[in-house]
Amino acid sequence: MAAAVADQSKGFPLHWKMAIGFALGLTLGLLVHATAGADSAWVQWLTRYLTQPAGTLFLRLIFMLVLPLLFSALIVGVAEMGDVRALGRIGIRTLVYTVVVSGIAVLIGLLLVNLLKPGEGGDPATAQHLLSQGSERAQAIVGGTRQKPGAMDLLLSLVPDNVIRAASSNDILAVMFFALMMGVGLVLTKGSEATATFLRAMEGLLGISMTLIGLVIRLAPYAVFCFMFNLAALFGWDLLIRLGSYVSVVVLALALHMVVVYSAVLKHAGWSPLDWFARVQESMVMAFSTASSNATLPTSLRVAEEKLKLPNKVSRFVLTVGATANQNGTALFEGVTVLFLAQFFGIQLDIGQQLLVMFVCILGGIGTAGVPAGSLPVVALICAMVGIPPESIGIILGVDRFLDMCRTTLNVTGDLVLATAVSRGERD
Repeated sequence: MAAAVADQSKGFPLHWKMAIGFALGLTLGLLVHATAGADSAWVQWLTRYLTQPAGTLFLRLIFMLVLPLLFSALIVGVAEMGDVRALGRIGIRTLVYTVVVSGIAVLIGLLLVNLLKPGEGGDPATAQHLLSQGSERAQAIVGGTRQKPGAMDLLLSLVPDNVIRAASSNDILAVMFFALMMGVGLVLTKGSEATATFLRAMEGLLGISMTLIGLVIRLAPYAVFCFMFNLAALFGWDLLIRLGSYVSVVVLALALHMVVVYSAVLKHAGWSPLDWFARVQESMVMAFSTASSNATLPTSLRVAEEKLKLPNKVSRFVLTVGATANQNGTALFEGVTVLFLAQFFGIQLDIGQQLLVMFVCILGGIGTAGVPAGSLPVVALICAMVGIPPESIGIILGVDRFLDMCRTTLNVTGDLVLATAVSRGERD
């Protein structure tokens, strides 16, 4: 890895800096909310023109570099396998793991919602107030879902007819498919001087991307401070208390999946869960802070190489694919949210409808963009499928940022668990 990234391990650890930024931002934000209030003119000015732009700028710097990182890492990862049969073996293991573990995640969420019933007994006045708070954003999200193509169109869209257009429209899955094909072509055309030069160029692009991202990551503690200050100053604890039952069920389901399911997978892969989690804590803090799997990918790649000592050919392939396709936390969140909204509005969903929700959530977890709030359009789409008003997602928008941070932590941790499990028996 690039020296700029490696240098982060020296001195005060980055994840502790981010934890301090998180605590300071949350504390100061709650203090401002309690003393001045979210409607204060200076609070509105501070969040709109200072802290929010600062956090957005950090994410944009990361996203600017994610596409070349994804493209080069996937090509290099496939090329390093040196055998198309190895790619097929690892690809099948990755797919099976993703479907099975995402299914378990959704099942845990649905069981807890049916058992604890967080949406029953809701106050209609509170519901209307929450809907009005998020009405504008909800309408924008629902409007976007109405333009989404059907299942066959989604399948066909994986194969881009114009890769430049796919990259410009941030169609990550299409770009990843193109990079995968380029890597396969590189393996099949091995021995040529020209292909060796191309591979060195991709390795150079990967190194440059990691170096630049390493520089940007140094700004993470300040960005985390801004994110948490905004959340606490504008909403305080009031919104979390109003939707406390829903938030508690989501967090409980995520925690159960993290502790029970991931620990079982790690033990099967020959790891001590406590040792493993201690090694990946930097990626977990980064994921919680940015609420973006894609933004955390550079940190995860470095952790997989330096802390977990996983084979590069496996970790680069699995982590780049997993940042978009292996999102257990997102699938779980979508299932819990749909059933919560059904309970909130008194809509009874039978076993068949809940199984349909489970199936679509697994697919949604595979295809959801690894960016903040990327799962909300999928939730609106599933709501419409089972007869729940799609606009009802406005109820949960106020707490979605916090839940997005939690489910992204599970997503990123799941990617590293996946890379660890697939790496068993593989060598560089």
